[in-house]
Amino acid sequence: MAKNGNNVSDSSLSAKPQSALAAGHGPLATVAEARATMLSGLAVCGEESVTLGEALDRVLAQPVAAVRDQPPFAVSEMDGYAVIAGETPGTLKLIGESSAGHGFEGTLTKGASIRISTGAAVPAGADAVVIQENVSRVEDSVTVPRAASGQHIRPQAMDFAAGTALLQAGRRLDGIALAMAAATGMARLAVRRRPKVAILSGGDELADPGATPGPFQIFDSGTHGIAALVRHWGGEPHRLQLEKDDPSAIARAAEQGLKDNDLLVLVGGASVGDHDHARPALLKLGLQMRVNKIALRPGKPTWFGHALDRPVLGLPGNPASALVCAQLFLKPLLEAMLGRDAGANLVRARLSEALPANSNREHYLRARLSSDAQGVATVLAFEQQDSSLLSVFAAANALIRLPANTPAQEKGALVDVLPLDAV
Repeated sequence: MAKNGNNVSDSSLSAKPQSALAAGHGPLATVAEARATMLSGLAVCGEESVTLGEALDRVLAQPVAAVRDQPPFAVSEMDGYAVIAGETPGTLKLIGESSAGHGFEGTLTKGASIRISTGAAVPAGADAVVIQENVSRVEDSVTVPRAASGQHIRPQAMDFAAGTALLQAGRRLDGIALAMAAATGMARLAVRRRPKVAILSGGDELADPGATPGPFQIFDSGTHGIAALVRHWGGEPHRLQLEKDDPSAIARAAEQGLKDNDLLVLVGGASVGDHDHARPALLKLGLQMRVNKIALRPGKPTWFGHALDRPVLGLPGNPASALVCAQLFLKPLLEAMLGRDAGANLVRARLSEALPANSNREHYLRARLSSDAQGVATVLAFEQQDSSLLSVFAAANALIRLPANTPAQEKGALVDVLPLDAV
């Protein structure tokens, strides 16, 4: 029996009462265990063909190999004269020209030279190029210095040879990758379909931006932030209409979202209070819990399961907490669905200020990553770390990771840092 990220078999996990799991009474998973469980068995999106002009930031589904040599023939790296090295130094007769896109079609013979431009094909028979600054020309005669064989010539296949693997599947296509694909003549590329992500938030306390909020309402910021991150990470976000504190209404919206998308993200309602309806609503759709709670700060109520054969990720309602957990779990889910490595890209940096000891939950502190005068990476944790403070998150460009039960850290101590790539 395959094991999930909590080292618990699927059968033993499903044997737990789903009502107990949904109510938040199961054990806490570590961040690594939770992430492994979420990624286990996750389906990779199919592929589609797009033009080079449509391929920017898409993820390559099939490797790209060179279909011919680059350059396909020897070319001159300078403006000058193509010669036979053994005929130099001396005065040579000028018998023709080779320019970029218009090569000399004959063969260079002894006692002769060819005018050549940068990037032009080296004529047959020539084995060196003398730069024009070193040549004296009188009408159709040129006097050239001694030249070495191969001088100022870029040989055929200097960049890559036919059949060379140029781009691997899973690469996110940037300008350099697209230039490489174009250099081998490919007009279309096979890329992964963008994962479709439904984003749903519910709560009587939420109002849409632009609406007039009630006396006890706040604006919904979480779903807008999550949608932007989904798009930035290569997905196709679909924000669903806000639902009130009604499990049946949330269930109906979630059902439609699951039918039309690859992943459902629920923002809020993830805790165990009287008005936290996300999990009870999903139980109406046959929710099978896989991750109940996580030993994480902020983000303990984060959960994960499957309903209607689709993955469901539940994020906390506090927007800053939801954004932290999106970095830790939603991004890896999307990366895996795109066929990419879903590991966390941690770096090491020195603390600009000391930090107190951590509790029994892994802690991710919003921070500012920079470099000191010597170029050493340093990181400063913000003093305010309340999970509701979106303004603090907006000023951060990294998260400091403190493992559970980490002792107090002195200024200058090395710590793990997760850079935020969407700031």
